[in-house]
Amino acid sequence: MTDMQPVRRALLSVSDKTGLIDLAKALHGYGVELLSTGGSAKALREAGLPVRDVADVTGFPEMMDGRVKTLHPAVHGGLLALRDNADHIAAMEQHAIGPIDLLVVNLYPFEATVAAGADYDTCIKNIDIGGPAMIRAAAKNHTFVTVVVDVEDYGKLLGDMAQHNGATCPKLRKKLAQAAYARTAAYDAAVSTWMADAIGVQTPRRRAFAGTLAQTLRYGENPHQRAAFYLDGSDRAGVATAQQVQGKELSYNNINDTDAAFELVSEFTPADGPVVAIIKHANPCGVARGATLKDAYTRAFDCDRTSAFGGIIALNQPLDGATAEEIAQIFTEVVIAPAADDDARAVFAAKKNLRLLITNGLADPTMQGLAYKQVSGGLLVQDKDTGRLSMSDLKVVTKKQPTDAEMADLLFAWTVAKHVKSNAIIYVKDGATVGVGAGQMSRVDSTRIAARKAQDMAEAMGLPVPLTHGSVVASDAFFPFSDGLLTAAEAGATAVIQPGGSMRDDDVIAAADEAGLAMVFTGMRHFRH
Repeated sequence: MTDMQPVRRALLSVSDKTGLIDLAKALHGYGVELLSTGGSAKALREAGLPVRDVADVTGFPEMMDGRVKTLHPAVHGGLLALRDNADHIAAMEQHAIGPIDLLVVNLYPFEATVAAGADYDTCIKNIDIGGPAMIRAAAKNHTFVTVVVDVEDYGKLLGDMAQHNGATCPKLRKKLAQAAYARTAAYDAAVSTWMADAIGVQTPRRRAFAGTLAQTLRYGENPHQRAAFYLDGSDRAGVATAQQVQGKELSYNNINDTDAAFELVSEFTPADGPVVAIIKHANPCGVARGATLKDAYTRAFDCDRTSAFGGIIALNQPLDGATAEEIAQIFTEVVIAPAADDDARAVFAAKKNLRLLITNGLADPTMQGLAYKQVSGGLLVQDKDTGRLSMSDLKVVTKKQPTDAEMADLLFAWTVAKHVKSNAIIYVKDGATVGVGAGQMSRVDSTRIAARKAQDMAEAMGLPVPLTHGSVVASDAFFPFSDGLLTAAEAGATAVIQPGGSMRDDDVIAAADEAGLAMVFTGMRHFRH
């Protein structure tokens, strides 16, 4: 038997009618008998195409509000029968089961129903049963049956049939079968994940994950690693949903760093004033609030001009021409913003390798969700860190009270600390980071590195003293000893924000009092690994 399988009979049953009529017309042109159900059959008839209802094939009408229509041996026998098995052929003849050579199905829009905020019963109603059953049957029998589950594959199907005189080749059938199983797996993952959340099961025995390919990447973190970018179907503003206005294709590291940048800057709404974050290797090398967006950018840039070269820049307000002119002074990989005016676009047009992404909004930092991390043999799953503080959440633990200006800077520093790799130390002065220490094994080392970088910048800018003089400092977790605190004081910090909770809190508070520091506890930490 040839590997080419002619398509003589097709079952079309789709929720998304995009491209259905053109596909059906092309199939009809090959002399393919068309079977269909419900709305799909109605659409085909209205287009003047001959179509046979599945109910005529099964001998049973659609019933129970359409829940039962394709779950029948006349359908599944036609999909599952092995054409080279004499017993299967005999059974088909005995029970008048006709072969089905092509199945085109896309499923009830369950994911869209959930995304629209529908109630529990409506979501249950939109769980497809017959569709996945048919898809799995056809995919299992891909030696003989072609299955298509994505509108995007209609062209591939027709192209293959054109090349092979109305038949399909085994290579295409295998690829389409794999895509079919991936679709049903993703569908079941969406249902099980939604249901666990809907009924309050926080740690289900089995958790399924799914994504849709957005981009095959040239490589991963390093050239010897293969990589791809998948979408989870959410409409959250950010790198996954942004429009790329210009520039080269995003790389793995670009996507990772741009996400880090935009998530950080989205902590600050437009009501907080213009805020700009500059990211390098997923860590901020400068974050600042300013009177204007240009001012915010220059203040963020002045935190660490060296590291900013080749970085990622995120803005919490629409990019304007003046800010774009300033950004264009150095090499930048990606700029991401809610919008960009014509002047800004014109400036960047001369930088054809610079990638400009437009998100049409900020990410909601309070939106609940899950974060995943792969470890050998498994996945760690946790809630996203949506922890936020206000002035009323802070507890002053020292004799000295922070001034209003210091308190505002402490909250700014604390917000930035949430997005810095642990151990994280952030010096802030007048709404701008002036020193960042990230990812060190010792907290005191992070404190020293941040202070040293501030000193280097002061020397480069010709300043008499580092900007850490008169700054505040944030620590993402408690100071286990007073050494890190005292290092910050030596750098010129006047106030400290930290979670507290160490066995040596009393010693650290006493050291702060002796050094004349104000210190507040948050009762919350922001580890980030």
